[in-house]
Amino acid sequence: MRPPAKDIDSSGVAVSSHVASDNGAADYWTPERMKNAKSGDILANKALDRGRLLNLGKAPVTEAPGALKSIEGQQASTDSKTIDRKVNQSETPVKHIGKIFFTLGGSNYVCSGNSVTAANKSTVSTAGHCVNEGPGAYATNFVFVPAYLNGSAPYGKWTARALYSPTQWASNGTMQYDTAFAVMNTLNGQRLADVVGSSGVQFNAARGLSYKSFGYPAAAPFNGESLKSCSGTATNDPYNPQFATQGIPCNMTGGSSGGPWFIGNSSGGYQNSVNSYGYGSNSNTMYGPYWGSVIQSTYTTAAAS
Repeated sequence: MRPPAKDIDSSGVAVSSHVASDNGAADYWTPERMKNAKSGDILANKALDRGRLLNLGKAPVTEAPGALKSIEGQQASTDSKTIDRKVNQSETPVKHIGKIFFTLGGSNYVCSGNSVTAANKSTVSTAGHCVNEGPGAYATNFVFVPAYLNGSAPYGKWTARALYSPTQWASNGTMQYDTAFAVMNTLNGQRLADVVGSSGVQFNAARGLSYKSFGYPAAAPFNGESLKSCSGTATNDPYNPQFATQGIPCNMTGGSSGGPWFIGNSSGGYQNSVNSYGYGSNSNTMYGPYWGSVIQSTYTTAAAS
């Protein structure tokens, strides 16, 4: 029996958390299961439909303006011993970006994620719908596979010990807060950020910045086996302004959900959002949540756990 999800109040903002016990998840994710996992856009589309119906005609909930907060990332330890990367690379993976595999509602899914700076050196960012259907139960069999390429796990499969999301997501599926953080177990006695490094994060930044986003799109015309990216200047979602999200030019499909957005034009910038949703299989825009004080509070709680 898994412990129930619980709410934590951090800096006056409620955070939903779930203690995971997925130590067997690495073995669960065989190459066949990884290959056959459904893309996370199925969950994103459900959440998007619910959000439009529940918030039809409503103005976005305005967060109290927060102070700009930047937290530096870290480099991987130069002496970290990990699995040899014996793969035939068609595109260079990024060490701290990877695929996420999980089970939700009896089905296996795939999303994307990123190692972010944290005191515990074990925190991964992703989309809210990749840890909790919003609202609903939390995911099980949750693993992060950094630098995944063509079925390989060059730095191993990292299992989760706890999952965190804003209560607004876990309780109501509010698209405005479609972000979550997973805290990973150690692997071979090492912590995640020591092996693959971690990205800096930034909250309460200006809107309309230029971004580069990354992910593993798995739905056609992509196959989810290699890392892809998109770049562009963010603009507000004109169709559902109540979500307070921003979009960049991008045709990545399902499977890219939860992949990081970096300010600037490389994976070395501050992470400031995640891939959340698009409008249909032929969408040319990827939307991501604004990382304000609510998502910052979720990050702070996860990073300190």
